[in-house]
Amino acid sequence: MTEQQKKFPEFYVTAPQPCPYLPGKLERKLFTHLTHDKPPELVDRLLTTGFRRSQNIAYVPYCEGCQACVSVRVLANEFEPDRSMRRTWKRNSRLVAQRTAPTPTMEQFRLFRAYIDARHSDGGMADMTMLDYRMMVEDTVIETFLTEYREKPEGAENLDFESWPLKAVALCDRLTDGISMVYSFYDPDDGDAGLGTYMILEHLAFARRIGLPHVYLGYWIEGSRKMAYKTRFKPQERLGPDRWERAPEEEDIPD
Repeated sequence: MTEQQKKFPEFYVTAPQPCPYLPGKLERKLFTHLTHDKPPELVDRLLTTGFRRSQNIAYVPYCEGCQACVSVRVLANEFEPDRSMRRTWKRNSRLVAQRTAPTPTMEQFRLFRAYIDARHSDGGMADMTMLDYRMMVEDTVIETFLTEYREKPEGAENLDFESWPLKAVALCDRLTDGISMVYSFYDPDDGDAGLGTYMILEHLAFARRIGLPHVYLGYWIEGSRKMAYKTRFKPQERLGPDRWERAPEEEDIPD
């Protein structure tokens, strides 16, 4: 393989398997390996035009006869939280966010396992070990960071941040035009706190502070309750056949 060939991605297609979102459907993915010899501009282009990253793989749905998966991104500079989101923000006012390098810890992994066991025990991550988690966090060829959310205890002015209870973690990529939320998890015992919503709100605020216009939320599927929460964050754009298109503002939000 020549040096010129190394700079361009080679694409592969996975074998069909049951779709985790639409019963009775089969899914396939088109994917390519992300390596350090690929130009950063090319990797960024993939991740801003519909591909998602999982470790050193960039993938996009490639399902025969189905185009239900739609990439969505929120317009950070125009976003205004609704009343429910403001309540969620206030409810989590004791949380403090800290950005860190993509360095996994055993404390994060324990929280990750508690979240997976409580929320996704039958999913593809059910058997993940500490080594798997480490690879998920560390295996990246672009600018990736973690955000830890810790709850400030009463009278904790002089207490080290690392000793505060860890409540949530988000793994994200910084792209040229936004932040891509790769994966996030939280304390399942705080299910009523709206921590998933809070992390998106906090990253929207962070994107505005650092001058990035978008927060990428991955794929949305109309009719999938698992992904219905993404429609709450408006205004947003969805990737059409040729370009990003603004989603209808008046769209109904499922209960």
